[in-house]
Amino acid sequence: MPSMTEANPMAAPMILADGIRKRFGANEVLKGVSLTLAKGEVVAVIGPSGSGKSTFLRCLNHLETIDAGRIVIEGEVLAENDERSEARYAPEAELRRICRRMGMVFQHFNLFPHLTVLQNVIEAPITVKGLKREAILPRAEALLKKVGLFDKRDAYPARLSGGQKQRVAIARALAMEPDIMLFDEPTSALDPELTGEVLRTMRQLADEHMTMLVVTHEMGFAREVASRVVFMDGGELIESRPAAEFFANPQHPRTRAFLDSML
Repeated sequence: MPSMTEANPMAAPMILADGIRKRFGANEVLKGVSLTLAKGEVVAVIGPSGSGKSTFLRCLNHLETIDAGRIVIEGEVLAENDERSEARYAPEAELRRICRRMGMVFQHFNLFPHLTVLQNVIEAPITVKGLKREAILPRAEALLKKVGLFDKRDAYPARLSGGQKQRVAIARALAMEPDIMLFDEPTSALDPELTGEVLRTMRQLADEHMTMLVVTHEMGFAREVASRVVFMDGGELIESRPAAEFFANPQHPRTRAFLDSML
């Protein structure tokens, strides 16, 4: 697989997605979506349900395969078009290595119900990275303190609230020491009173300059925390602007109509 060539490789974006196309049967859910994400940037992706936001996120870390386009993660090619303009992926081992640079937090937590909170956090570093339990334990405990759940380390997910489960999911993703965090509507399954505790954890990550791509319906988070806001509709990226400009003066009629319905 050819490597990405840049005039200045140090300036390579954390994520470069170019012309991403994805079909499910006859339904084209992504119609040539392009996006770059710079180091330390927090980008919120908003838009109506069914606009392709979550599918786009899942394509970036190979949970879905793309039909066409180019995905480059920190200067390394994950997928790019071949001579037939169809996406060709990097070899399997390379693919796994590149994807490990991205942590993913899902809408429905996806915790292992038979493992305690602490076991959920240390499972991937042990099984995927081959780390010894005693090597990962201090970091796992520090992460549980960071998300305010150290006292729940021996509890099972069934004993946690939705907000607590999602904070464990964030700690679990961070345990793999990713360079980029992807969030797929992390608060949409939560009651409003539990949403705040998850958003506070995400704000803390943003303050620490973690590179984040967040699909969200939380307009307050997008306005206050995101450095840039992207609006998607109908499988297309309609508008991308700095957060303050996006909300103060949206340019596209579809963006304005969406914001009018949400704010």
